Amino acid sequence: MHKGQVTIKDIAKELGISPSTVSKALKGHPDISSSTKKAVMDLVEKWNYKPDPIAQSLQSGFSKTIGVIVPEVIHYFFSTVIGGIGDLAYDSGYQVMFCQSNESYEREVNAVETLLTNRVNGILVSITKETENFNHLRKIQKAGIPVVFFDRICNEIESDRVVVDDEEGAYKAVKHLIAMGCRNIVHLSGPPNLMIGKYRKDGYIRALSEHGFPVIERNIIRCDTVEEARLVIPGFLSGNNIPDGFFAVNDLTAAETMKIVKRYGFNVPKDIAIVGYSSGQITGLTDPSLSSVDQHGYIMGREAVKLLIDRLEKDYSAPFQTKVIKTELVINGSSLRQ
Repeated sequence: MHKGQVTIKDIAKELGISPSTVSKALKGHPDISSSTKKAVMDLVEKWNYKPDPIAQSLQSGFSKTIGVIVPEVIHYFFSTVIGGIGDLAYDSGYQVMFCQSNESYEREVNAVETLLTNRVNGILVSITKETENFNHLRKIQKAGIPVVFFDRICNEIESDRVVVDDEEGAYKAVKHLIAMGCRNIVHLSGPPNLMIGKYRKDGYIRALSEHGFPVIERNIIRCDTVEEARLVIPGFLSGNNIPDGFFAVNDLTAAETMKIVKRYGFNVPKDIAIVGYSSGQITGLTDPSLSSVDQHGYIMGREAVKLLIDRLEKDYSAPFQTKVIKTELVINGSSLRQ
Protein backbone atom coordinates (compact mmCIF):
# COMPACT_ATOMS: atom_id res chain seq x y z
CA MET A 1 0.00 0.00 0.00
CA HIS A 2 1.37 3.42 -0.95
CA LYS A 3 2.11 5.79 1.92
CA GLY A 4 1.74 9.57 1.81
CA GLN A 5 -0.12 11.67 -0.75
CA VAL A 6 -0.52 9.80 -4.02
CA THR A 7 0.41 11.55 -7.26
CA ILE A 8 -0.13 10.71 -10.93
CA LYS A 9 3.61 9.93 -11.11
CA ASP A 10 3.21 7.30 -8.37
CA ILE A 11 0.39 5.59 -10.28
CA ALA A 12 2.38 5.73 -13.53
CA LYS A 13 5.47 4.19 -11.89
CA GLU A 14 3.46 1.37 -10.31
CA LEU A 15 1.80 0.48 -13.62
CA GLY A 16 4.88 1.06 -15.78
CA ILE A 17 3.21 3.69 -17.96
CA SER A 18 3.77 7.41 -18.49
CA PRO A 19 2.14 10.10 -16.29
CA SER A 20 0.42 11.55 -19.38
CA THR A 21 -1.19 8.14 -20.05
CA VAL A 22 -2.50 8.08 -16.47
CA SER A 23 -3.85 11.62 -16.87
CA LYS A 24 -5.61 10.69 -20.12
CA ALA A 25 -7.03 7.52 -18.54
CA LEU A 26 -8.49 9.54 -15.65
CA LYS A 27 -10.19 11.82 -18.15
CA GLY A 28 -11.57 8.89 -20.17
CA HIS A 29 -9.56 9.78 -23.28
CA PRO A 30 -10.51 7.58 -26.29
CA ASP A 31 -6.83 6.93 -27.18
CA ILE A 32 -6.37 4.89 -23.98
CA SER A 33 -7.35 1.21 -24.02
CA SER A 34 -10.11 -0.01 -21.73
CA SER A 35 -7.69 -2.38 -19.98
CA THR A 36 -5.29 0.50 -19.15
CA LYS A 37 -8.18 2.65 -17.95
CA LYS A 38 -9.36 -0.19 -15.70
CA ALA A 39 -5.86 -0.71 -14.28
CA VAL A 40 -5.55 3.00 -13.52
CA MET A 41 -8.99 3.24 -11.91
CA ASP A 42 -8.38 0.12 -9.80
CA LEU A 43 -5.16 1.60 -8.43
CA VAL A 44 -6.83 5.01 -7.90
CA GLU A 45 -9.43 3.31 -5.75
CA LYS A 46 -6.91 1.11 -3.93
CA TRP A 47 -4.61 4.02 -3.07
CA ASN A 48 -7.47 6.52 -2.55
CA TYR A 49 -5.94 8.96 -5.05
CA LYS A 50 -7.38 12.48 -5.04
CA PRO A 51 -6.32 15.04 -7.66
CA ASP A 52 -4.45 18.12 -6.47
CA PRO A 53 -6.73 21.08 -7.35
CA ILE A 54 -3.84 23.57 -7.27
CA ALA A 55 -1.75 21.49 -9.66
CA GLN A 56 -4.77 21.02 -11.92
CA SER A 57 -5.47 24.75 -12.01
CA LEU A 58 -1.85 25.51 -12.87
CA GLN A 59 -1.97 23.02 -15.74
CA SER A 60 -5.34 24.11 -17.11
CA GLY A 61 -5.26 27.81 -16.25
CA PHE A 62 -8.74 27.33 -14.75
CA SER A 63 -8.65 27.69 -10.98
CA LYS A 64 -12.43 27.44 -10.34
CA THR A 65 -12.15 30.63 -8.30
CA ILE A 66 -14.63 33.51 -8.38
CA GLY A 67 -13.85 37.03 -7.22
CA VAL A 68 -16.52 39.15 -5.53
CA ILE A 69 -16.41 42.90 -4.82
CA VAL A 70 -19.07 44.31 -2.47
CA PRO A 71 -19.39 47.86 -1.08
CA GLU A 72 -20.01 46.73 2.51
CA VAL A 73 -19.98 43.36 4.23
CA ILE A 74 -21.70 44.77 7.34
CA HIS A 75 -24.76 45.85 5.32
CA TYR A 76 -27.51 43.23 5.85
CA PHE A 77 -28.50 43.19 2.19
CA PHE A 78 -24.96 42.54 0.98
CA SER A 79 -24.40 39.91 3.67
CA THR A 80 -27.41 37.99 2.34
CA VAL A 81 -26.12 38.36 -1.23
CA ILE A 82 -22.75 36.99 -0.08
CA GLY A 83 -24.57 34.05 1.51
CA GLY A 84 -26.25 33.21 -1.79
CA ILE A 85 -23.00 33.60 -3.72
CA GLY A 86 -21.04 31.41 -1.32
CA ASP A 87 -23.60 28.62 -1.14
CA LEU A 88 -24.10 28.15 -4.89
CA ALA A 89 -20.39 28.61 -5.66
CA TYR A 90 -19.47 25.95 -3.09
CA ASP A 91 -22.14 23.56 -4.38
CA SER A 92 -20.74 24.07 -7.90
CA GLY A 93 -17.16 23.32 -6.86
CA TYR A 94 -15.87 26.90 -6.91
CA GLN A 95 -13.86 28.84 -4.35
CA VAL A 96 -14.69 32.50 -3.66
CA MET A 97 -12.41 35.46 -2.94
CA PHE A 98 -14.32 38.32 -1.30
CA CYS A 99 -13.15 41.95 -1.43
CA GLN A 100 -14.84 44.86 0.35
CA SER A 101 -14.55 48.28 -1.30
CA ASN A 102 -15.97 50.04 1.75
CA GLU A 103 -17.74 52.52 -0.59
CA SER A 104 -14.31 53.70 -1.82
CA TYR A 105 -13.58 54.00 -5.55
CA GLU A 106 -9.85 53.64 -4.87
CA ARG A 107 -10.35 50.44 -2.89
CA GLU A 108 -12.60 49.09 -5.65
CA VAL A 109 -9.81 49.70 -8.19
CA ASN A 110 -7.31 47.93 -5.90
CA ALA A 111 -9.72 45.03 -5.42
CA VAL A 112 -9.92 44.52 -9.19
CA GLU A 113 -6.11 44.45 -9.38
CA THR A 114 -5.92 41.95 -6.53
CA LEU A 115 -8.44 39.60 -8.14
CA LEU A 116 -6.77 39.82 -11.56
CA THR A 117 -3.38 39.12 -9.99
CA ASN A 118 -4.85 36.03 -8.33
CA ARG A 119 -6.12 34.84 -11.70
CA VAL A 120 -9.77 34.38 -10.78
CA ASN A 121 -11.93 32.94 -13.54
CA GLY A 122 -14.74 35.48 -13.18
CA ILE A 123 -15.75 38.47 -11.07
CA LEU A 124 -19.03 39.59 -9.49
CA VAL A 125 -19.21 43.34 -8.76
CA SER A 126 -21.54 45.77 -7.02
CA ILE A 127 -20.04 49.24 -7.50
CA THR A 128 -19.44 51.91 -4.85
CA LYS A 129 -21.29 55.17 -4.37
CA GLU A 130 -18.16 56.98 -5.58
CA THR A 131 -17.61 55.03 -8.81
CA GLU A 132 -18.04 57.21 -11.89
CA ASN A 133 -14.97 56.09 -13.88
CA PHE A 134 -15.22 52.49 -15.11
CA ASN A 135 -11.83 51.87 -16.75
CA HIS A 136 -10.80 49.39 -14.05
CA LEU A 137 -13.96 47.37 -14.72
CA ARG A 138 -13.36 47.45 -18.48
CA LYS A 139 -9.90 46.06 -17.73
CA ILE A 140 -11.55 42.88 -16.41
CA GLN A 141 -13.25 42.19 -19.73
CA LYS A 142 -10.12 43.15 -21.70
CA ALA A 143 -8.32 40.43 -19.73
CA GLY A 144 -10.87 37.94 -21.07
CA ILE A 145 -12.53 37.47 -17.70
CA PRO A 146 -16.33 37.59 -17.52
CA VAL A 147 -17.91 40.04 -15.09
CA VAL A 148 -21.43 40.03 -13.65
CA PHE A 149 -22.79 43.18 -12.03
CA PHE A 150 -25.35 42.80 -9.26
CA ASP A 151 -27.61 45.36 -7.54
CA ARG A 152 -25.42 48.40 -8.30
CA ILE A 153 -24.72 48.01 -11.98
CA CYS A 154 -22.66 49.86 -14.59
CA ASN A 155 -24.74 50.72 -17.66
CA GLU A 156 -21.65 51.79 -19.61
CA ILE A 157 -20.32 48.22 -19.79
CA GLU A 158 -22.15 45.42 -21.58
CA SER A 159 -22.27 42.42 -19.31
CA ASP A 160 -24.49 39.97 -17.48
CA ARG A 161 -26.28 41.58 -14.55
CA VAL A 162 -28.71 40.83 -11.76
CA VAL A 163 -30.89 43.65 -10.53
CA VAL A 164 -33.86 44.24 -8.28
CA ASP A 165 -36.99 45.84 -9.73
CA ASP A 166 -36.19 48.95 -7.70
CA GLU A 167 -38.68 51.22 -9.46
CA GLU A 168 -41.57 48.85 -8.74
CA GLY A 169 -40.41 48.31 -5.14
CA ALA A 170 -40.36 52.06 -4.47
CA TYR A 171 -43.68 52.50 -6.23
CA LYS A 172 -45.33 49.89 -3.97
CA ALA A 173 -43.84 51.51 -0.85
CA VAL A 174 -45.10 55.00 -1.68
CA LYS A 175 -48.47 53.69 -2.90
CA HIS A 176 -48.83 52.03 0.52
CA LEU A 177 -48.04 55.30 2.32
CA ILE A 178 -50.69 57.05 0.22
CA ALA A 179 -53.19 54.30 1.06
CA MET A 180 -52.42 54.93 4.76
CA GLY A 181 -53.49 58.55 4.31
CA CYS A 182 -50.09 60.23 3.77
CA ARG A 183 -50.26 63.34 1.60
CA ASN A 184 -46.87 65.00 2.15
CA ILE A 185 -44.30 62.27 1.59
CA VAL A 186 -40.56 62.94 1.62
CA HIS A 187 -38.15 60.71 -0.30
CA LEU A 188 -34.74 60.29 1.34
CA SER A 189 -32.84 59.41 -1.83
CA GLY A 190 -29.57 57.75 -2.80
CA PRO A 191 -26.59 58.95 -4.86
CA PRO A 192 -27.66 60.21 -8.30
CA ASN A 193 -24.88 58.24 -10.06
CA LEU A 194 -26.22 54.88 -8.85
CA MET A 195 -29.03 53.39 -10.94
CA ILE A 196 -30.70 51.99 -7.81
CA GLY A 197 -31.08 55.57 -6.50
CA LYS A 198 -32.52 56.76 -9.80
CA TYR A 199 -35.01 53.90 -10.07
CA ARG A 200 -36.22 54.26 -6.48
CA LYS A 201 -36.78 57.96 -7.05
CA ASP A 202 -38.65 57.13 -10.29
CA GLY A 203 -40.94 54.78 -8.36
CA TYR A 204 -41.64 57.48 -5.77
CA ILE A 205 -42.50 59.98 -8.51
CA ARG A 206 -44.72 57.47 -10.37
CA ALA A 207 -46.76 56.69 -7.25
CA LEU A 208 -47.35 60.38 -6.50
CA SER A 209 -48.22 61.21 -10.12
CA GLU A 210 -50.66 58.30 -10.52
CA HIS A 211 -52.53 59.46 -7.42
CA GLY A 212 -52.68 63.08 -8.54
CA PHE A 213 -50.16 64.49 -6.04
CA PRO A 214 -47.60 67.08 -7.10
CA VAL A 215 -43.91 66.14 -7.11
CA ILE A 216 -42.31 68.76 -4.83
CA GLU A 217 -38.59 69.19 -5.44
CA ARG A 218 -37.70 69.95 -1.81
CA ASN A 219 -39.35 66.66 -0.78
CA ILE A 220 -36.65 64.72 -2.65
CA ILE A 221 -33.35 65.03 -0.82
CA ARG A 222 -30.07 63.10 -0.88
CA CYS A 223 -29.99 61.27 2.43
CA ASP A 224 -28.78 57.67 2.55
CA THR A 225 -26.71 57.41 5.73
CA VAL A 226 -27.33 57.74 9.46
CA GLU A 227 -25.08 60.83 9.54
CA GLU A 228 -27.01 62.53 6.74
CA ALA A 229 -30.33 61.73 8.43
CA ARG A 230 -29.16 63.51 11.58
CA LEU A 231 -28.41 66.60 9.50
CA VAL A 232 -31.45 66.51 7.22
CA ILE A 233 -34.46 65.25 9.21
CA PRO A 234 -34.65 68.00 11.88
CA GLY A 235 -35.17 70.55 9.12
CA PHE A 236 -38.30 68.75 7.95
CA LEU A 237 -39.74 68.59 11.48
CA SER A 238 -39.67 72.34 12.03
CA GLY A 239 -42.12 74.84 10.55
CA ASN A 240 -45.64 74.51 9.24
CA ASN A 241 -45.32 71.96 6.44
CA ILE A 242 -44.27 68.86 8.39
CA PRO A 243 -44.24 65.60 6.34
CA ASP A 244 -46.67 62.84 7.25
CA GLY A 245 -44.58 60.17 5.53
CA PHE A 246 -40.94 59.28 4.79
CA PHE A 247 -39.77 56.80 2.17
CA ALA A 248 -36.06 56.08 2.71
CA VAL A 249 -33.67 54.55 0.19
CA ASN A 250 -32.40 52.09 2.82
CA ASP A 251 -33.33 50.71 6.24
CA LEU A 252 -30.54 52.33 8.27
CA THR A 253 -31.61 55.79 7.13
CA ALA A 254 -35.26 54.91 7.82
CA ALA A 255 -34.44 53.64 11.33
CA GLU A 256 -32.46 56.77 12.20
CA THR A 257 -35.28 58.91 10.79
CA MET A 258 -37.71 57.11 13.10
CA LYS A 259 -35.50 57.82 16.11
CA ILE A 260 -35.34 61.53 15.28
CA VAL A 261 -39.08 61.78 14.53
CA LYS A 262 -39.92 60.22 17.90
CA ARG A 263 -37.42 62.43 19.72
CA TYR A 264 -39.25 65.46 18.31
CA GLY A 265 -42.45 64.20 19.91
CA PHE A 266 -44.22 62.74 16.88
CA ASN A 267 -45.99 59.39 16.92
CA VAL A 268 -44.97 56.74 14.39
CA PRO A 269 -47.05 55.90 12.39
CA LYS A 270 -50.03 58.02 13.55
CA ASP A 271 -48.34 61.38 12.85
CA ILE A 272 -45.57 60.28 10.50
CA ALA A 273 -45.39 56.92 8.70
CA ILE A 274 -42.01 55.52 7.60
CA VAL A 275 -40.95 52.89 5.05
CA GLY A 276 -37.39 51.72 4.37
CA TYR A 277 -35.72 49.56 1.73
CA SER A 278 -33.92 46.19 2.14
CA SER A 279 -36.06 44.49 4.82
CA GLY A 280 -33.04 43.48 6.86
CA GLN A 281 -32.62 42.50 10.49
CA ILE A 282 -32.93 46.10 11.63
CA THR A 283 -36.64 46.11 10.76
CA GLY A 284 -37.37 44.00 13.82
CA LEU A 285 -35.18 46.08 16.14
CA THR A 286 -37.01 49.40 15.81
CA ASP A 287 -40.08 50.43 17.79
CA PRO A 288 -42.45 50.14 16.05
CA SER A 289 -41.02 47.56 13.65
CA LEU A 290 -40.03 49.04 10.31
CA SER A 291 -41.96 48.54 7.09
CA SER A 292 -39.56 47.86 4.24
CA VAL A 293 -39.09 46.55 0.70
CA ASP A 294 -37.52 43.09 0.62
CA GLN A 295 -34.87 42.80 -2.14
CA HIS A 296 -34.31 39.04 -1.72
CA GLY A 297 -30.52 39.36 -1.55
CA TYR A 298 -29.87 35.63 -1.15
CA ILE A 299 -31.67 34.90 -4.43
CA MET A 300 -29.73 37.71 -6.12
CA GLY A 301 -26.42 36.18 -5.01
CA ARG A 302 -27.32 32.75 -6.36
CA GLU A 303 -28.55 34.17 -9.67
CA ALA A 304 -25.32 36.17 -10.11
CA VAL A 305 -23.17 33.07 -9.56
CA LYS A 306 -25.35 31.02 -11.90
CA LEU A 307 -24.95 33.57 -14.71
CA LEU A 308 -21.18 33.60 -14.22
CA ILE A 309 -20.76 29.82 -14.10
CA ASP A 310 -23.02 29.35 -17.14
CA ARG A 311 -20.80 31.75 -19.08
CA LEU A 312 -17.63 30.02 -17.89
CA GLU A 313 -18.77 26.45 -18.46
CA LYS A 314 -21.46 26.52 -21.15
CA ASP A 315 -21.17 29.35 -23.68
CA TYR A 316 -18.67 32.16 -23.22
CA SER A 317 -20.00 34.01 -26.30
CA ALA A 318 -23.72 33.81 -25.46
CA PRO A 319 -25.74 37.07 -25.46
CA PHE A 320 -25.60 38.95 -22.16
CA GLN A 321 -28.53 38.45 -19.79
CA THR A 322 -30.22 40.67 -17.23
CA LYS A 323 -32.03 38.86 -14.43
CA VAL A 324 -34.62 40.97 -12.58
CA ILE A 325 -35.52 40.01 -9.00
CA LYS A 326 -39.02 40.99 -7.92
CA THR A 327 -39.40 42.89 -4.63
CA GLU A 328 -41.89 42.39 -1.83
CA LEU A 329 -43.29 45.12 0.44
CA VAL A 330 -43.21 43.92 4.05
CA ILE A 331 -45.67 46.04 6.05
CA ASN A 332 -44.93 46.50 9.74
CA GLY A 333 -45.89 48.90 12.50
CA SER A 334 -43.97 51.97 11.24
CA SER A 335 -46.50 52.58 8.45
CA LEU A 336 -49.62 50.59 9.29
CA ARG A 337 -52.37 52.98 10.39
CA GLN A 338 -55.49 51.28 11.76
